[in-house]
Amino acid sequence: GASANSITTAAASHDSSPFDVSSEEGKPRSLKFNNDGTKMFVLGANGLDVNEYALSTAWDVSTADFTDSVSISSQESKPTGLAFNNDGTKMFVIGWNGDDVNEYTLSTGFDVTSTVTFVDSVSISSQDGDPREIEFNSDGTKMFVLGRANDRVYQYTLSTGFDVTSTVTFVDSVSVAAQNLAPNGFAFNADGTRMFVLGQNDAIVEEDDYVYEYTLST
Repeated sequence: GASANSITTAAASHDSSPFDVSSEEGKPRSLKFNNDGTKMFVLGANGLDVNEYALSTAWDVSTADFTDSVSISSQESKPTGLAFNNDGTKMFVIGWNGDDVNEYTLSTGFDVTSTVTFVDSVSISSQDGDPREIEFNSDGTKMFVLGRANDRVYQYTLSTGFDVTSTVTFVDSVSVAAQNLAPNGFAFNADGTRMFVLGQNDAIVEEDDYVYEYTLST
């Protein structure tokens, strides 16, 4: 299980040259990169699309240049979370209007200018009515959803990795409410033994924002 006793207060610093995405999206909701950091993807709640950027220097957002976007408006009007499979040929969008996970295929991995096709969706409404972010384990046989309605991280199994048309089964959940009353995003390290949750410790007043770190015994 996840241990909530390993919250870190280690100092972090930021670069003085942030990249402005407001020309493409006024309400960015999720951020992902391709494997080598030469592409960046921003999910937008205003445009209801996924915006792709090329980075001339890998992992350096100050070198980003807008490429193109693809609409997800037919599936979700309140998108909040974005994920890809390992080679970028599958894309997943979650949102709190449909309360489901929407799967798309990309004819060219990590390229929204290629043919992007909606495949299917799976509901997670029985667990949470306000999903905010989605993550997978390395082979896609485990899916994790961060829910703000109950301040929990939910775990699911997929009988076929990165395929919501296969059997998707809810397993269990862990609460982050003791630290975070308004979680918005989360991520894992490479082997899943650490989990990071972003949010506010006050659900009403948007202040005291933190990144919380947890350890997982497995």
